[in-house]
Amino acid sequence: MTSVLTGLRSRPPAAPAPRGLVLVASAGGAVAALSTLVVALAVGVVGWFVSDAGAHGRPSGALRVGALGWLTGHGSGVDVQGTPVTVVPLGITLLCAVVCWRLGLRTGETLAAHGPDARAIAAGERDLVVPTAVGLFAASYVVPALLTAVLASGPGDGVSLAGVLLWSLLLAVGVGGAGIAVGSGRAAVWADLVPADLRDGLAAAVALVLAWAVVAGLLAATALALGLSDAASTLSRLQTGPGTALLVVGLALLLVPNVVVMAGAYGLGPGFALGTGTVVAPSAVALGPVPVFPLVAATPAEPAPGWLATVLLVAPFVLAAVVVALVQRVRPTTRLEVGVLRGGAAGVLAGLALGVVARLAGGAVGPGRMAEVGPFAGDVTVHAVVALATGGLVGGLLMTLLQRRGLPAG
Repeated sequence: MTSVLTGLRSRPPAAPAPRGLVLVASAGGAVAALSTLVVALAVGVVGWFVSDAGAHGRPSGALRVGALGWLTGHGSGVDVQGTPVTVVPLGITLLCAVVCWRLGLRTGETLAAHGPDARAIAAGERDLVVPTAVGLFAASYVVPALLTAVLASGPGDGVSLAGVLLWSLLLAVGVGGAGIAVGSGRAAVWADLVPADLRDGLAAAVALVLAWAVVAGLLAATALALGLSDAASTLSRLQTGPGTALLVVGLALLLVPNVVVMAGAYGLGPGFALGTGTVVAPSAVALGPVPVFPLVAATPAEPAPGWLATVLLVAPFVLAAVVVALVQRVRPTTRLEVGVLRGGAAGVLAGLALGVVARLAGGAVGPGRMAEVGPFAGDVTVHAVVALATGGLVGGLLMTLLQRRGLPAG
């Protein structure tokens, strides 16, 4: 009897059965959508109350405004007194993207025990865990978004259901799906199946985009710091109470990512428009009447000095060369054709990505001249591709030559 009991005690406990894929993935997508929506609704109610202590309107109207604000971060657009506003406040979009990524990771980690193991996947066994989970995650994200668009929008609000659907899919599939793949461990397995040179080129492209984002952020922060007093003066000219001023500052914070993208377009050379027929670039500034809004105070009033224009002209090229060289330092190659091709391809991919972001950051913010605000996306794409690809090519070539010299003689 004793031996039987001992054997039972020494047996390891059975592993808990993994939770259902359908439930976990569906819950992840729904929580990703509803969590940020609830925050937007709460902000709408708080904003309604602090603006005039709730003297005008009803809480239902504040909830509707909060929902419409959340939808604008999903590319819905909105009509304000008959005027289309199509610019996407990227601050809302980034918040939704972060939430989708985090919940995608957690969903993937929960589902890691489902399906075949890494050895079976590498051997070619079919694994539908991630595609199924991504589909369920996306569906449970898209449905609340579309329902919100239908319930919150009226006949004259100009909400685009197609825009909401597209941006929701980009967030749920592109960001949340990537999180599921990484969290479940499948991304690491699939990455081993991709040729090493392609992985290294993609790593360099991502590094280039992140590096230029840092440069653009520094440019935007410098411009905002130099125009801080003008921004405060602009805010005082609005003659708003403390509550309304707080709302204006909050709206400005949501648009900071758009400002960073425009600063990046300025640094690349083409610049951006602050109204139809206007241009703000290092080589030329042509502005007419501008909106009375604090962030506008960061706009340069005249062309950049000659030395600064020269620095901005060579900065993308030098940055690409340095970043590609640093990436190749940890991912070495001694083949000249590989180093050159990898660096040039990374620059092309990074330039195309910056062009897409520039396109997303612009749109209409009002009637008349304000129907065109944002970077010149086409010109930004051309300048970014040329500068980053050339710099990446040179950086890859020089680092390859250095690594070849480090080889032992003979």
